[in-house]
Amino acid sequence: MTDPIIEVRDLRREFLVRGTSGRWLRRARTVVKAVDGLTFSIPEGAAVGYLGANGAGKSTTIKMLSGILVPTSGVAHTCGLEPVRDRSRLARQIGVVFGQRSQLWWDLPLSESFRVLGAIHRLSPAAQARRTDELIERLDLGGFISTSVRQLSLGQRIRGEVAAALLHSPRLLILDEPTIGLDVLSKERLRNFLVEQRQLRGTSLLLATHDMGDVQRLTERVIVVDHGRSVYDGTLPGIAELVGAERIMVVQLAAPVPPLDHIPDTRLVGVEREGTQQRLSFVPAETTAARILELVGQHAQVQDLTLEEPDIDDVIRKLYLRTAEESVQS
Repeated sequence: MTDPIIEVRDLRREFLVRGTSGRWLRRARTVVKAVDGLTFSIPEGAAVGYLGANGAGKSTTIKMLSGILVPTSGVAHTCGLEPVRDRSRLARQIGVVFGQRSQLWWDLPLSESFRVLGAIHRLSPAAQARRTDELIERLDLGGFISTSVRQLSLGQRIRGEVAAALLHSPRLLILDEPTIGLDVLSKERLRNFLVEQRQLRGTSLLLATHDMGDVQRLTERVIVVDHGRSVYDGTLPGIAELVGAERIMVVQLAAPVPPLDHIPDTRLVGVEREGTQQRLSFVPAETTAARILELVGQHAQVQDLTLEEPDIDDVIRKLYLRTAEESVQS
């Protein structure tokens, strides 16, 4: 059995915030717990979404896993190494992309940044050229590879950042809001590339994002954090089941019928096209789509149906509300 690519145990990071308080503006110091006792592990080859609201502790965790920040207490291992003590060795095994920060040289052409990074990672000229050519082709960088980074559009720069992070073929790729500000086409192009890289090379992925499209497309497991603590670790469908999120069945009927507001364990949420299309909401734990279809068939002839999954943003919001209520009750 191989060691986890990431393992944290009771990981904590506190910051001391200085300010003033009181009538006489006395100096005050407040301890802020950005990460508060996280424990989880990620096996090699996995793709995990790391979710949470702004200030939940996502970026702080990533900085500790990559050796940028020293934990206040607890244990963190990345690729079997201690991130701070073994930072140089770790840098050769991971790639990190911060959506709002750059690892590229602002005034240099993209190609020169790749050449510098190849030297830093001690790639041979042949290996660097081979990998650079592959990334140029896969990410469609050819049209701006000789353009200075400062002149690139946001979408072009992000593709360059991802290519730079993967230049040395790392075992683990950590992405912090990689698609922030990108248009729909740029997002889809980047997602397709990341899926392809994982299939070809078995690269492990830790993805911190607010974009649920990224999570659904790229990951099979999610860890949700709130105020530095893990509040969920499992699958996206598992969250929906936990909070009782609803699915929607859209039925296309052969002829108009009165509103289907009497189907057991469902809630009618819409009647369209003069009654020939109706939308029924249900909780999967309480009934099944097959049972609903059988009951609807007793009142009308069904020509077609579709199932709409719960809105993931709404599911996460409900999870936060549930966690807050449990904290108050305890």
